[in-house]
Amino acid sequence: MIRILLVGLLFAVRLNAFSFSGIGPTEALLIREAKKISEQLGDSVWPGISKTPFTIVLVTDSLEFLIYHPYPSTDFVVAGKDPILGETIYQRKRTFQKDLLATFPAVNGVNCIVVGTVANTGRSVTNWMITLLHEHFHQYVNTQPNHFDEVNNLNLSGGDQTGMWMLNYPFPYDSLPVIKQYEKLSAALLSSIQTIGKKTFRTNYSQYRLEKKSFSKMVKPNDYKYFCFQVWQEGLAGYTEYKFIQLLKSYAFPSDILQIEGFTAMEEYSRSFYKAQIKNLQELILPEHKRICVYGVGFAEGLLLDTINPDWRKLYFKNKFSTDSYYTKTK
Repeated sequence: MIRILLVGLLFAVRLNAFSFSGIGPTEALLIREAKKISEQLGDSVWPGISKTPFTIVLVTDSLEFLIYHPYPSTDFVVAGKDPILGETIYQRKRTFQKDLLATFPAVNGVNCIVVGTVANTGRSVTNWMITLLHEHFHQYVNTQPNHFDEVNNLNLSGGDQTGMWMLNYPFPYDSLPVIKQYEKLSAALLSSIQTIGKKTFRTNYSQYRLEKKSFSKMVKPNDYKYFCFQVWQEGLAGYTEYKFIQLLKSYAFPSDILQIEGFTAMEEYSRSFYKAQIKNLQELILPEHKRICVYGVGFAEGLLLDTINPDWRKLYFKNKFSTDSYYTKTK
């Protein structure tokens, strides 16, 4: 009993004091575990993702901490060796917004997950850790050979060199015919995934393919190209989160993770995540939620593709930027 109390006391001290590097211990533990999960389980989700660098810029109220970066820029200085991560950490004054959560070449051209603290992003500790895996998928995609050149070759930027076109592309979200067809598309997609394994699945799946084809004809070619690109890039990142969550149901989390206040068991988290994605597919509407709608579509398409063509992920980097060709089984 005394030994158990001492272990609990030491853990409590660890979580209520900052580590030597200045990083909060909760974030350090979650980062350490997300990286380990990718290394141990990642290749069963996306082959090769385990070898993708897990570089992070952790943004706090006043500082930014650089983690797992191969060659920090000169504006970062050594903060110390973090005892949880076992790595030398670098710091500089904060330059990014403190609730940011994105992946881009933030430091010396290296793709970094730029993320605020658990508190500043307003996420639960479990969601924060799983979201790191979502963003790590973006690192995996962004580090593929010629990726950014090929994205530029989509000719969707309208001359914008900042990448903001991905958020601000003038898709016809307010067009009534497009809205109506999107509603048919999302309803057919929802029916498809809800009837997987049932007699009505094939009928619902065929209806979805018809509705998506009608959607493609209703919008301009570049508009459909943008929609497909967003589903391919952002929507399938949500699907990737879910695949990791499913694997983590049988994963042995270490005691220091399980003892973090608010950490949720994966069985429970899996159910809530799935329900949230279904709700997005049911309730998000184009004129109000705009590109956010693609998250639910991509999540559901990933599940649908797993049923129609279990090898579809082999096509992800061969036939880029659209899932349309993935429904044909690979030979």
